[in-house]
Amino acid sequence: MVAEPGGSMDVRDEGAGEVPEDRKPQSDEARSAFVPPAGVERPAPPEEEHPTSEFALPSGLRAEPEPGPEPGGSAFAPPATYSAKNSPPAFTPAYGVPLVRLARDAPWQDRMRTMLRLPVGERPVPEAPRKEDEAGPSVPRVLDLTLRIGELLLAGGEGAEDVEAAMFAICRSYGLDRCEPTVTFTLLSVTYQPSLVDDPVTANRTVRRRGTDYTRLAAVYQLIADISAPAHDEQAHEVTPEEAYRRLAEIRRNRHPYPGWALTAAAGVLAGAASVLLGGGPTVFFVAALGAVLGDRLAWLCAGRGLPEFYQFLVAAMPPAAMGVLLTLLHADLRPSAVITGGLFALIPGRALVAAVQDGLTGFYITASARLLEVMYFFVAIVVGVLSVLYLAVQFDAQLNPEGVLRAVERPVVQTLASMALSATFAILLQQSRATVLFVTLNGGVAWVVYASIAVTAGGSAVMATAVAAGLVGLFGQLVARYHHTSSLPYVTAAIGPLLPGSATYFGVLAIAQHNLDQGFASLAKAAALALAIAIGVNLGSELARLFLRAPGAAAARRAAKRTRGF
Repeated sequence: MVAEPGGSMDVRDEGAGEVPEDRKPQSDEARSAFVPPAGVERPAPPEEEHPTSEFALPSGLRAEPEPGPEPGGSAFAPPATYSAKNSPPAFTPAYGVPLVRLARDAPWQDRMRTMLRLPVGERPVPEAPRKEDEAGPSVPRVLDLTLRIGELLLAGGEGAEDVEAAMFAICRSYGLDRCEPTVTFTLLSVTYQPSLVDDPVTANRTVRRRGTDYTRLAAVYQLIADISAPAHDEQAHEVTPEEAYRRLAEIRRNRHPYPGWALTAAAGVLAGAASVLLGGGPTVFFVAALGAVLGDRLAWLCAGRGLPEFYQFLVAAMPPAAMGVLLTLLHADLRPSAVITGGLFALIPGRALVAAVQDGLTGFYITASARLLEVMYFFVAIVVGVLSVLYLAVQFDAQLNPEGVLRAVERPVVQTLASMALSATFAILLQQSRATVLFVTLNGGVAWVVYASIAVTAGGSAVMATAVAAGLVGLFGQLVARYHHTSSLPYVTAAIGPLLPGSATYFGVLAIAQHNLDQGFASLAKAAALALAIAIGVNLGSELARLFLRAPGAAAARRAAKRTRGF
């Protein structure tokens, strides 16, 4: 036994198993389990230790080399599916890919709207690619082009669902299949995710200014049709992103088809034609036209000074009302109510109202609410402008006769011609191309004939007559738009001009000015009901055209969002 520094003891066994005399033998409990007992030889240590593991590779099996560092990827890399107009999805759902067939010759609006109403995992398997060995453009460039085109459509008054369909068509044409466009009243965004394991790329754009130019809208639709031309169409010219940017810049730079003086003259003729619809003669026509021209010029002056649109509508509504009051004070044997009502026809925002109701019926409730709020502000501005003038007229004892608005005048030929003139001038105010003015003029005449036949000749409900006439306008406009593969707005919006509720609006404002609040609000409610009937009728006619008159071989059903039954 040797004492180690620190008090430790080292016991050395010389092989004899003898215990030193100066130490007491250890008991069996104190002996370590790893120390052999006395008289038992310790086994020799192994020559070489070979630790084994159940995870060790068997002898003769070569291990795979360790993978190197993963290559750095970027969400902004060119998409791998660019070479296909309709490339396969990045994954296959567990329940398989549904068999949904889309007609090749169907308009791109119908094809894109059908796929937009399907979840991403249920969209149909695309067709074979057109090119195999060409690299595509970068994702940010495609998304930027998509947003710029969507901005022009939304600013031009197009519905939210149609804007989303156009954005989806552009992304899909350039290989971005797994994309989701989103449209609200002032914001557009689009998200692209290459696969389930890649990071999504999102871009957005804000719509700051809005303008009415249906010629520009038609040019944008033609650009989208060229971009999304089917792969099997050999006559279709492939539009690269650079060419699309060039054409988009030309569309933005193009001047309006009509000069400013033509727009002002069109506003005057529109007001005069509307006054003739309500029983006015040549003198009433010219007086109403003069009031509308003055109101249009004042609105342009306010716009040049940077005033909001609310005050532009308010100022524009004053001159027609003032001209009607002037006729009353001069005791002229005319119809001042027709003068005032004719001026209101040029101001009622029928285009925005139709778009708002269409967005609500198709499920875009946020956009629909914002557009309805915009329409309400414009309507309030018109009411305030007319009410201010009528209140001053009441103070000067002007004998305004509200019953004159209710007397129906039957002049079928004159009123039909007046309705056609109203629609034609409305089309000019909307900056439509000259090729569409003729159809809109005829469509507006048909709308008035149908309305007058039900409401005047047959004595039916004015709301029902308005809805039926607007439905026919929407149906005919959608048919022509499908034939030309363009937007239906240039063929529909101006044709509903003769149906606008200018008379009910004026009657309600006059009743309020004469302190007949119940009667006034009831008339304004009737005006709102007529406006909603116009919007719903136009949308219903468009939906019927797409539902029953689809192209041969199109999808069996155009699925919409499934809703609960009220719970």
